[in-house]
Amino acid sequence: MVAEILDGKACAAAVEESLNHRIKTCNDSGVTPHLAVVIVGNDPASHVYVGAKIRACNRLGIKSTHIELDESSTESELRSVIKQLNADHTVHGILIQSPLPDHMNEEALTDLINPAKDVDGFHPENLGRLVQGRQDCLIPCTPNGVMRMLEWAGIETRGKKALVIGRSRNVGMPQAILLASRGADATVTIAHSRTVDMAQQCLDADIIVAAVGRPNMVKQSWIKHGAVVIDVGINRVDDDSAAKGYVLVGDVEKTANEIASWITPVPGGVGPMTVAMLMENTVKAAENIL
Repeated sequence: MVAEILDGKACAAAVEESLNHRIKTCNDSGVTPHLAVVIVGNDPASHVYVGAKIRACNRLGIKSTHIELDESSTESELRSVIKQLNADHTVHGILIQSPLPDHMNEEALTDLINPAKDVDGFHPENLGRLVQGRQDCLIPCTPNGVMRMLEWAGIETRGKKALVIGRSRNVGMPQAILLASRGADATVTIAHSRTVDMAQQCLDADIIVAAVGRPNMVKQSWIKHGAVVIDVGINRVDDDSAAKGYVLVGDVEKTANEIASWITPVPGGVGPMTVAMLMENTVKAAENIL
């Protein structure tokens, strides 16, 4: 068996296409969806991610504001920027690019963002509404992108055993909630660093979502024939034979594609969907003021 590819780029293009009419409706009402992205420091990967988000805005006609702060900036300075963006009625979405420098309290800064502009979906108000099964919230982009990809490919989740590896507040925990929610109806297990017999947990699963940031952690031998594998991880591994001196690999061994029925590529799987759902959240935030 060779797995079918869950093509995140193709699915993201479909999401962007569906947003065109909604953006036009906003424009016709005198509103231009507007995303403000704040980045602190010079982390190369963060700047790559921000660049992808800005390019997506440009493709769709979403206004973007890019604010860069020095690594040495204080938390107070970033708080001031967030408060200014909260007060700016022309800004509909605020994204603080992670990671922040060690001297900043990322959780407290997230809490400061107006929940209606929290297009990352990390504010406690948005996460709380997600737990309640409510639709009037902004959903974290990566887990929402995974759900949209499964739906797009026609992959059944109802009654399936789903394993989410990782329990972060931005991916693992909301992913488990979405998979178990009404309509998706999967039976969900959350695995983490203290899980006993991870291999068996994987072998029992019909759907695996790996989101731990550890290269090739999930082995081919851990995956049962026909399982669906969603690899959220994207990790740089040194490789002297590669042109850049490194290669990008996921949290799942590449040879899992010989066992799985569907699998996301790395890169080109979950990443493009994360950006697409960020665009959708920005448009939704703009629509909410119409």
